[in-house]
Amino acid sequence: MRYLLPILALILMISYSCKPTDSFDTSSGVMLGFSVDTLRFDTVFTELGSATRILKVYNQGKKDIQINKISIKNETSNFYKINVDGIPGNVATDIEIAGNDSLYIFAEVTIDPNQPLSNSPFVIEDYLVFEINGNIQEILLESWGQNANYFPDRFSNGGTTFPDCSSLPGGNLVLDDPKPYVFYGTVVFTNCNVTMPAGTRVHVHGGIVPSFDANNMRFFYNDGRIIFAGNSTLNIEGSQDNPVIISGDRLEESFDEVAGQWWGIYLTGETSNHSINHLELKNSIVGVVVDSAVDLTIENSKIYNTANAGLIGIHASVDATNCLFYNNGSNAVRFLYGGDYNFTYCTLASYGVDAPALSMTNLLCGSDDPLGCSPCFEYRLNALFKNSIIFGSRRDEISMVNGDACVEGLSSPMNYKFEDCIVRVDELLEQEGFEDFFTSTSPLRCNPCQNADNNDAIFEDPNEDVYYLDTLSIAEMKAVPISSPIPIFEDLDGNLRDGSLPDLGCYEYQY
Repeated sequence: MRYLLPILALILMISYSCKPTDSFDTSSGVMLGFSVDTLRFDTVFTELGSATRILKVYNQGKKDIQINKISIKNETSNFYKINVDGIPGNVATDIEIAGNDSLYIFAEVTIDPNQPLSNSPFVIEDYLVFEINGNIQEILLESWGQNANYFPDRFSNGGTTFPDCSSLPGGNLVLDDPKPYVFYGTVVFTNCNVTMPAGTRVHVHGGIVPSFDANNMRFFYNDGRIIFAGNSTLNIEGSQDNPVIISGDRLEESFDEVAGQWWGIYLTGETSNHSINHLELKNSIVGVVVDSAVDLTIENSKIYNTANAGLIGIHASVDATNCLFYNNGSNAVRFLYGGDYNFTYCTLASYGVDAPALSMTNLLCGSDDPLGCSPCFEYRLNALFKNSIIFGSRRDEISMVNGDACVEGLSSPMNYKFEDCIVRVDELLEQEGFEDFFTSTSPLRCNPCQNADNNDAIFEDPNEDVYYLDTLSIAEMKAVPISSPIPIFEDLDGNLRDGSLPDLGCYEYQY
């Protein structure tokens, strides 16, 4: 008898370990239920510390199930650790849950906010991955690694918030905290005069966010939009030594030049009097969109590493001085539906991109009809470029479409002038209406201008995105001094320009 109990226990153990697989629900329709869809560790760590959150996983069916694998997506992560029903480890396999039962997963994050941002970024994301019967389900792990200003809060990822400054004196919101600001989700300012003083650092948390259309069909868009609407104004007041920097929140070296990490800045038609000085904006989908009847003054600024256009003007008014646009996935600058544009001492550089550096039209298509633009809208275009460089690797770095015949009985002029500029065009000269691009003087088109090609020295090293002028650059001493309406004595770097024979583009050559 003394051997009976051990033998019975052994039989039970063998029976349990050899549980037939047909006792599990192995159908492809098995889906797990979860207590939450995101585990947020909502603590801003100011010193080395850890926090734990609990996830409950449900078997929503009557039959037993076996989860093939539970793991952290980045299995080598130093931030997150999990414990599945009392068993530690970042990978667990063959986990059983009885019918209508559940299990607990404990997730822990450990953060040292004093480490460099490359080791402990602002927002730390990973995923818990569940594999069962060929299906994969994921739960987002989200925590904050740095002591920063999370704006408007730390729970707006994938959502839209509407900060209203009506209760502030004069509606003024000044982002002057020495800690960086991390913008979260889509932020739509209303009744806000937003000022970013010199040295302000804004990091926008982007990423792909699921959404649904009217037919409940899933699609994706990029998160991280800064929108000015409802009588709001953007004032960026950077300086030569302390520019305002707006970029994504992934600051690891491998993300330093990755475009499309966040959406961009959108100035809507309800706003006006925007001003930008000494801004560096990078790694977005678009840089700045200036919409209907909006006016923007932008000076001494760089917009680069964008997945689409750097600056888009739609029926808008833009004055740009000493600005550099480069490494844009589409046009460096694009004008749609006409408007008023003045660019002085600007460099639009486009290399390795199947789109011209500058695109202009007085037309706006009201549909995506592949057979034509219908309906279409027109508005007159006035564009003036002075002492600027519009160049790149394509044979045509300027594209212009005149939509005079778009609307019957309506004629919207397309007035453009390039004075003392370097451009690159070829096939444009064969288009109807642009044959006199370099020769017409009434109205002035591009005269005096120089139509450059790959044989001309212009920039120091465009392959490395160095757009200072080459020692033998044809842009040297080709500009005309600007004395009105406001004299321009300095370049983008604050260097003095030659008083009688300055150089073209945003940089004055330094001997």
